[in-house]
Amino acid sequence: MIRVLVADDHQLVRAGIRRLLDAEPDITVVAEAGNGAEAIESSVVTSPDVVLMDLSMPDVDGVEGTRGFRARCPEARVLVLSILSDRPRVTEVLAAGATGYVLKDSEPAALVAAVRTLAGGLAHIDPRVAAALLPASARAGRVGSALSPRETDVLRLVAQGLANKEITRALGISERAAKAHLGRVFREIGVLDRTSAALWAGEHLRGA
Repeated sequence: MIRVLVADDHQLVRAGIRRLLDAEPDITVVAEAGNGAEAIESSVVTSPDVVLMDLSMPDVDGVEGTRGFRARCPEARVLVLSILSDRPRVTEVLAAGATGYVLKDSEPAALVAAVRTLAGGLAHIDPRVAAALLPASARAGRVGSALSPRETDVLRLVAQGLANKEITRALGISERAAKAHLGRVFREIGVLDRTSAALWAGEHLRGA
């Protein structure tokens, strides 16, 4: 059995992850923690194979929690589960010893697969997170060829501060279509919100 410790400051999130993982025949959740300090202490008693570590937690966050956990349990693996995909935070927690990174909007099956991958001694980084780690020139080339002309138009308007209703009027499309285009833009450039998308566009799209 793969023994997992879940560290997240939201009880409902922990409960959901526990139900998901305990339903798998080869995975069991051995403990829960509300912050990094609790995760470190629990790991000494429960000896997990994998720790699911949220980045944003009170008192001791995911980075310090990862660092402390790895110091006490060097054989175990840390899988970060977060809404954050910005380069500085990702780099920081990987340097602290994490060997996996999954975004919280991922499919449940992706999280289960990541747990098994880490337990098998390999690393797993969400493709959107991996894209954020690429040099700016590489990221620009990748996205420039992946986005459609309409999606690029939507991204430019987001960078100009337009809301979805304003984008629909500017492009003559439905609000549903605008949301669909924006969702694909987020996935392709590896961001989770409009602010990050606007910052990316300002850096990579001429005239944005």
